[in-house]
Amino acid sequence: MSENVSSLALPSSSAPPAPLNASQFPPPPADWEPPSFTRAAQFRVGATFLLFAFAACSNVALLTSVWCGRGRRLSSHLRPLMLSLASADLMMTFVVMPLDAVWNITVQWYGGDALCKLLSFLKLFAMHASAFILVVISLDRHHAILHPLDALSAHHRNRCMLLLAWSLSLLLASPQLFIFRTIRVDSVDFTQCASHGSFSHRWQETVYNMFHFITLYVIPLLMMSCCYSRILLHINQQHLQDKAGESHLRRSGTDIIPKARMKTLKMTVVIVLSFIVCWTPYYLLGIWYWFQPDMLRVTPEYVHHALFVFGNLNTCCDPLIYGFYTPSFRADLAALCRRTKSDASPRSLDRMSARPRRSDLSLNQNMQKVFSVVSGVQKLH
Repeated sequence: MSENVSSLALPSSSAPPAPLNASQFPPPPADWEPPSFTRAAQFRVGATFLLFAFAACSNVALLTSVWCGRGRRLSSHLRPLMLSLASADLMMTFVVMPLDAVWNITVQWYGGDALCKLLSFLKLFAMHASAFILVVISLDRHHAILHPLDALSAHHRNRCMLLLAWSLSLLLASPQLFIFRTIRVDSVDFTQCASHGSFSHRWQETVYNMFHFITLYVIPLLMMSCCYSRILLHINQQHLQDKAGESHLRRSGTDIIPKARMKTLKMTVVIVLSFIVCWTPYYLLGIWYWFQPDMLRVTPEYVHHALFVFGNLNTCCDPLIYGFYTPSFRADLAALCRRTKSDASPRSLDRMSARPRRSDLSLNQNMQKVFSVVSGVQKLH
C-alpha cells in the first residue's frame, strides 16, 4: 500500500517525496528528481505477483468449497461469515495487489482522474471489509461460547452484523472519492494520483490518516482482544468448576465445550492472530512516518517494501488456516486435483477413444439378435 494508493500508506518508489500541487504548494526543488523503478521496488513487484497468484487460487477454492462444495455442511450461521471473509480477501487480492504491482512498475499514474478516485476508494473499502468481518467472526464466537443456548438467533444476528460491516466499510472509504485526484508537475512531466492539496495543513492529513488507522486496526484489534479474552476467561472458569466438582452443561463427559465448537474457536483465533502479526509492523512504521516524515531518510527503502509484502501475506493465510482446520475443504481440493489429473492424463484420453459408444453397442446387440433368429429358423428347416 504505497502512498499513491491510499492516504494510509507509506511513500514508496512510486510516490514523490515532495508536494505535487503547484497551485497550493510551492514548486518542487530544482534538484528534485521523479522516483524510479528501483531494485527494492522490483522485489516488491515480484513478491506481490507471487502472492497474488497464490491468494487468488486459494481464496477462489475456499469460496467455491463453502458455496457449492463440502463446505456447505458448515452451520448455517458460520457459512455466511466464511463466504464474506473469502470475498473480502478476494477484493484485496484483485484490487490492492495488482494495482500496487503495476503502479510500482509504471512509477507515475496513467489511469486518469476517475480511475484514480475509484481505485483509491476500492482499496480502502477492501481493507475495512476484511478487518470488520474478522470482528464479526470474533463476536460470533464470543456469543457461541458464552451463550450456547441462544444458537437459534445466530443466523439472523450474523446477517445483521455482516450488513453493518459492509455498510461501514462503504461509508468510511467514501472520502477517498473526494480526496484523491491526479496531480501533474509540468516542469518534470510527472503525473501522480495523490491526496496532496486536499488538506490545507499537514496536521489535517495526519488526523485523517490516524482516524483510518484507528478504524482499520485499533478498534478491530480491541474488539477482537476483548472477545477472545472473555472466551478464555469463561473456559478457565468452566475448567475450575469442573475441578471443583460443580455440575455444568456438557455434550460429553470430558469436554468443557463441544469439540466442534472448540475447533472453530481455534481456527478463528489463528485467523485473527495472522491479521495482527502481518499488519502490525507496517502500521507501526506508518505511524512513525506520519509524525516524523524525516524517517524516510533513516530507514532503508527495502524495509517499507518488505513490510508491505508481509502485510499482504495475511490474504494468503486465511484459506490455509481454514483448510488446516476444515477436512471438507481439503477433501474438495483433493477431489479437484484427482479430477484434473484424470482429465489431463493420456491414459484417460486413450480410454475414452477406446471405449465403445452406446450406439455401437446397441447396433451389435441388435445384429446378434438377428443372427440368433436366423440360425433358429435354419435349424427348424
